Amino acid sequence: MLLVSGIAAYVVLAIDYNGNFQNTYLGAILLLVAFMNAGIEFYQHQKSAAILESFLNLIPSQCYVIRDGQTQQINAKELVLGDLVVIRSGDKIPADVVIIGSTELKVDNSSLTGEADPQERSKRNTQHNPLEATNLAFNGTLAVVGNGYGVVVRTGDNTVIGQIASLTANEERRESPMTVEIDNFVKLVAGIAGVIAIAFFIVAMTVKANKFSIAMNFAIGTFVSFVPEGLPATVTMLLTIAAARMAKRQVLCKDLQGVETLGAITLLATDKTGTLTRNQMTVTYVWTGLRLYIAQALSEGTDDAKICVPFEYKDSDATDELIHIATLNPTAKFTSNEGPIATREVLGDATEAGLVRFAASKLPTYDETQNNFPKVFEIPFNSSNKWAMTIHQKKHANGSLVLYIKGAPERVLKLCSSIHDGQNAVPLVAEHKAKFEEMYTMFASKGHRVLAFAYLPLPGNEFPEDFEFSKDPVNYPTDNLTFLGLTSLEDPPKHGVREAVGKARAAGIRVMMVTGDHPLTAEAIGRKINLMLTDTKAELAKKRGVPESQVPESEVNAIVVHGDTIDGLSEAQWENIFEKEEIIFARTSPKHKLDIVKHAQARGHIVGVTGDGVNDSPALKKADLGIAMNISGSDVSKEAAAMILIDDNFASTISGIEEGRLIFQNLKKSIQYTITHTMPEVFANLFYIIVPLPLPLSSILILVVDLGFELFIALSYAYDVSENPEGLMQLMPRKPVTPQSVERLYRRRAADRAEGIIAADDLAKLTRALRKSCTRRFWAEKFEKTEDETLIDGDVLSYSYLEAGSIMTVGCLVCFFYALWYHYGITPAEAVLYGGSWGNADYTSNGRTVTADDQTKALALGQSAYYVGIMFQQCFNHFICKARLSSPYGSFMFKNLYSFLGIFLGGGLSLAIVYIPFLNAPFGTDHRLTPYVWLIACGFGVVLYIYSIIRSIVKRKLAPVKFSANVDGLQMFPTRFSTGGK
Repeated sequence: MLLVSGIAAYVVLAIDYNGNFQNTYLGAILLLVAFMNAGIEFYQHQKSAAILESFLNLIPSQCYVIRDGQTQQINAKELVLGDLVVIRSGDKIPADVVIIGSTELKVDNSSLTGEADPQERSKRNTQHNPLEATNLAFNGTLAVVGNGYGVVVRTGDNTVIGQIASLTANEERRESPMTVEIDNFVKLVAGIAGVIAIAFFIVAMTVKANKFSIAMNFAIGTFVSFVPEGLPATVTMLLTIAAARMAKRQVLCKDLQGVETLGAITLLATDKTGTLTRNQMTVTYVWTGLRLYIAQALSEGTDDAKICVPFEYKDSDATDELIHIATLNPTAKFTSNEGPIATREVLGDATEAGLVRFAASKLPTYDETQNNFPKVFEIPFNSSNKWAMTIHQKKHANGSLVLYIKGAPERVLKLCSSIHDGQNAVPLVAEHKAKFEEMYTMFASKGHRVLAFAYLPLPGNEFPEDFEFSKDPVNYPTDNLTFLGLTSLEDPPKHGVREAVGKARAAGIRVMMVTGDHPLTAEAIGRKINLMLTDTKAELAKKRGVPESQVPESEVNAIVVHGDTIDGLSEAQWENIFEKEEIIFARTSPKHKLDIVKHAQARGHIVGVTGDGVNDSPALKKADLGIAMNISGSDVSKEAAAMILIDDNFASTISGIEEGRLIFQNLKKSIQYTITHTMPEVFANLFYIIVPLPLPLSSILILVVDLGFELFIALSYAYDVSENPEGLMQLMPRKPVTPQSVERLYRRRAADRAEGIIAADDLAKLTRALRKSCTRRFWAEKFEKTEDETLIDGDVLSYSYLEAGSIMTVGCLVCFFYALWYHYGITPAEAVLYGGSWGNADYTSNGRTVTADDQTKALALGQSAYYVGIMFQQCFNHFICKARLSSPYGSFMFKNLYSFLGIFLGGGLSLAIVYIPFLNAPFGTDHRLTPYVWLIACGFGVVLYIYSIIRSIVKRKLAPVKFSANVDGLQMFPTRFSTGGK
């Protein structure tokens, strides 16, 4: 429409060049705005092949195969089904293979399944789920240790990673709520403006008998006055400023619409490994000397504080011996001794890496200990023994050698005949075994990996210092060991995650875990981070001593769903799941994650998905907002996502949500402010044709309102602070999902199906939209009361178009008439009486003749006054619009210094257009305008301010602000990680 108007302006210019000289500038500005908006749209819809390229980076370029009885190195793209692939430690698996032979082979599946611990691979398998099968290795995963042979069963797009790539490429992200709302508003306004402009063109040509060029100019002016030309540019620049501010809070926005979408999400589906947790196995509990210790920081008042004490290696002989086993037995080593222990890279198995970090953090002499007690013999961990053994030179009362073993608890316990009680080794009895079972069960129920430790001081008379041990024949002892204790390792939550999840839930956002890890592990983490606070159906049944079937669904608010059941879920079962507040999906595949996002969106949720692995990429792409991790995230996940957490801190997501909510409020203020001036512009054209008045505001001045001082002032809203910083994150999501909203959504979809409405091309959609707008159902749905808060709602439209717009129009007309009277003595009655032929012929009134030339000069002054009147009143309106949740007074209104800069620059531009002589010609203004007009405009600004205060008080009483319901049981212990160091 802007493009058509720009071309029409030049057509009129060609018809009458001298009479329509201003169209030279008008047409240029209209065309420039049209192309600028088109450029923004084009940029936003550009697609990138980077996602597929990042998938290709996961596939090794070269691999080893056995062909014709010889080992050959070939390009991985040349692999065919049936090829025998050689797998070595450190290799990326080049295709999906079935293992036919292996030696201590372990692969890292964390990017596919979310399991932090490397998985053993051998030719044996007892699992039914392919992703859990122990005889399958998948394309793109890493062989951490060991070696093996595998037969290629899938290549290219048919591999698991290829299917994930296909899922990702085939999914499209929905348009953001803000995009839909602004598009609908602009289309509605443009449609109304187009119809009115055509109607008035016909009136001007027929009833008024104007020339074609005059009628066309009027039609262009009417259209330009209705359409907020600067709105797309204003919104884009506001979002760009907000995105830059979010980057300072460690949130990188790849898609500008994601800035506001983050603040609108109602459901946050998050991966576990690497997102909520550190993807780093960490020692949590230690049971040794018949005493329970905790290896991490202990918070007062927690359940752990009641049963545990902090681990100190000097606490007893047992703790001292255990820390030495953790130091000496693992084969994992630090690649460097520099930097904090928690961030040092460890070469080796993830579990052993956790032990190494634990030992190094608790034993001050960690480096010296390894040198002081050298290893003389070793039996590595293997799948048959399920333990690892080392023998070290370490003097004791009966000799100089000590044997250390760590491994699977039940296997290690069988090797022991005594247990360390903290001071001495005592015989292992039933009471000790019962305590062992209690601790083992407790650790395992939390989803932890459990290791047992034992030792045996070797008698010097049997094993002197120079004794040579051998594996075959076995000449080392494997019985009568002393059981030392248990350690539990977990992939712990990241710092600040608990508080971040709690803050999200307090903001009315549902947080849901979707992971490929074990259900027990997922639930254990969920209960640590405020994600799951209430009992599941199974737990309620256990507490009540009844079958699960006897527990009513209405009493259950938490659920853990196993991935094996997802494919068979009915729609009713999906509904039951999403009615719960606390949801965990475990053992999920990439397709499952995608299905979960789709079902959530089908219920009306605005879904945010966080993840870092390849398996997360389809869900990241489909979600309304995909959020990837920068440090631990794969390239695939980063490309599929619309937003990246620079510091991998989940708490940054909550900071982003807060920022997103603030920018929504600021956008709403900016739009309310921007469209308020529309009515003075529209009425100027209506009075010109209806009354008729001399045209109070020209098309060129309308454009310099929209694209001049308005832009400067509107952009300053990007820097506005929240009216109520604490209340901002307690507001309900602006499109909450409630039973009423779900019923309404399903009812409308059913009506669409009944009417045969299906997806179609753009032209068919436009035709259907026009036809639908003439139906009763369309208007009934438009005015149906909902819980949603939209960017441009009835309150904004009422204030801008009817209330403030009308007051400002009166103020501008008073300025206009005053300028005519002050400078040329022309009264309002004269302007009305002779407005139809203004500037074309002299007229005489009360014995005074006003020439056509004087009329033209007076009109330039009147239009200048009308233009200045809009500017001054909008300066008052700027501060009024700052109050969305409260009344327009308070310190928050003056904290944004950019407001004053915007007024200074915008006001300076407006006054320059009027009062600098050489700018008068292109804009049709007059520098002789009296400053008394400023006082009139400011007076009406004060009237508008008083009216808005009264309006806000009435509005607060009739429609108070709604806040989210309190969530009972949230554990909020703010740390420097959750508060951003504040």
